[in-house]
Amino acid sequence: MTVSDTRTQISMDRLTGFHGPDLHDLCDAAEAAILDGGGFGWLSPPPRQTMETYWQGVLLVPERELFVGRLDDTIAGSAQLVRPPRNNEAQTLTGQLTTFFVAPWARGHGLAAGLVRKVEEAARQNGLRVLNMDIRETQKRAIEVVEQSGYVRWGTHPHYAWVDDRWVTGFFYYKDLMGNGALPSED
Repeated sequence: MTVSDTRTQISMDRLTGFHGPDLHDLCDAAEAAILDGGGFGWLSPPPRQTMETYWQGVLLVPERELFVGRLDDTIAGSAQLVRPPRNNEAQTLTGQLTTFFVAPWARGHGLAAGLVRKVEEAARQNGLRVLNMDIRETQKRAIEVVEQSGYVRWGTHPHYAWVDDRWVTGFFYYKDLMGNGALPSED
């Protein structure tokens, strides 16, 4: 998916390997998001080698799909679809939307909503019917994006994360990808 105007080009795609500056760009975008308080777990950027190893490892996990949002061909954000492992038959129809961020310098171009849509599309193609996700209360824009995308907040955890010497609440969301709550037939 690519959208462009006279100023910027925006695209969302699944990343299956690193080419050219991809790994560098992804690490830079993640670092900027972490410094801005949206670091999907990290509170301060880890050493570059640690971050590079993390992203390289993501591509090796069969149950993970990494999606990136690009602004003018530069990776500016990511989201992951995590499918349940094969031995988890009870959750075979559910997935997790995780590691969802957009670098501060790239916000306001629709990348966040585009990444959510891309993950949802991949989830449907993988036969998933529900996506789950969790977000710290401090990640206001991410909360807006998922709620505008139809995710339902079903729970709150008051001791979700320890940030800046205080507990931060976490919110838990799900989205019925079928749009009707229908369960698979037991025939």
